[in-house]
Amino acid sequence: MNQPVDLDKDAAGHEDALAAADGARAALTALRGEVAKTVVGQDAVVTGLVIALLCRGHVLLEGVPGTAKTLLVKTLSRALDLDFKRVQFTPDLMPGDVTGSLIYDNRTAEFEFREGPVFTNLLLADEINRTPPKTQASLLEAMEERQVSVEGAARALPDPFVVCATQNPVEYEGTYPLPEAQLDRFLVKLTVPVPTRDEEIAMLQRHAAGFDPRDLSQVRPVAGAADLAAGQAAVRTVHLDPKVAAYVVDLCRATRQSPSLALGVSPRGATALLATSRAWAWLSGRDYVTPDDVKALARPTLRHRVQLRPEAELEGATADGVLEGILAHVPAPR
Repeated sequence: MNQPVDLDKDAAGHEDALAAADGARAALTALRGEVAKTVVGQDAVVTGLVIALLCRGHVLLEGVPGTAKTLLVKTLSRALDLDFKRVQFTPDLMPGDVTGSLIYDNRTAEFEFREGPVFTNLLLADEINRTPPKTQASLLEAMEERQVSVEGAARALPDPFVVCATQNPVEYEGTYPLPEAQLDRFLVKLTVPVPTRDEEIAMLQRHAAGFDPRDLSQVRPVAGAADLAAGQAAVRTVHLDPKVAAYVVDLCRATRQSPSLALGVSPRGATALLATSRAWAWLSGRDYVTPDDVKALARPTLRHRVQLRPEAELEGATADGVLEGILAHVPAPR
């Protein structure tokens, strides 16, 4: 016999979910203002970080030294009220220094697992390209499976778990470029620009007034794990029109046929672009994805998933430039 459906209860549950989603959107939007108390002029990068958090994805931050990459992530973690750890990647860093290792306990005469810094909500992998591939690879399982395996035993990581890695694009001596397979694990690659003249003046005025970048006491938590969970649930309900889905696929397929690229976007990249577009649509207050959402997120989501041909690189081509051309030529649905 069929059970009666309680329509009032279902309606109340739906209203509660909508209220939680609206509250989460307001809280995550407020992050910009909190981060701006410490970091000047990086709203676009902060938005990219929030989108990655909503998609449970990882972020690669690239910028020249002194553009506040580390300070940006530290400030964000404080405004999010999440557990945060930082690892300075160096040539002598070992995989166990990141994931943890078994330690012999003389009192119990047994080995016990000592957790590494990867057991956190927000991990800052500072200058990830300064450590050898063996240590870089120690993050692969954590980023993809959200667990760490030591001596055959899998240990789950906290939820949420997001890696924010930084790298310097101008130094090559003593660095180990990330291989394509590991770059593909990052949901987005965000370029951290040098501030504009007005922003740099405002930054100097703050320092002249006594601002200390090591003191983040003025940054208050405005969002937490519950807001992220509500936002993630709401993003999954954002509608995707079949025509927009086809547009995402056409863009990714166009990268595989581009004469300037030796490596195009994989199907994993297409799903990543779908996820970031839905998150941006939801942050913008809509429950459906538009082609403009896809265009806005195409470069940060795809720029690290393509590889230029050597001859194109010699001619001055860039990944962003090639993607810009593809966006201009692939027709968008109306």
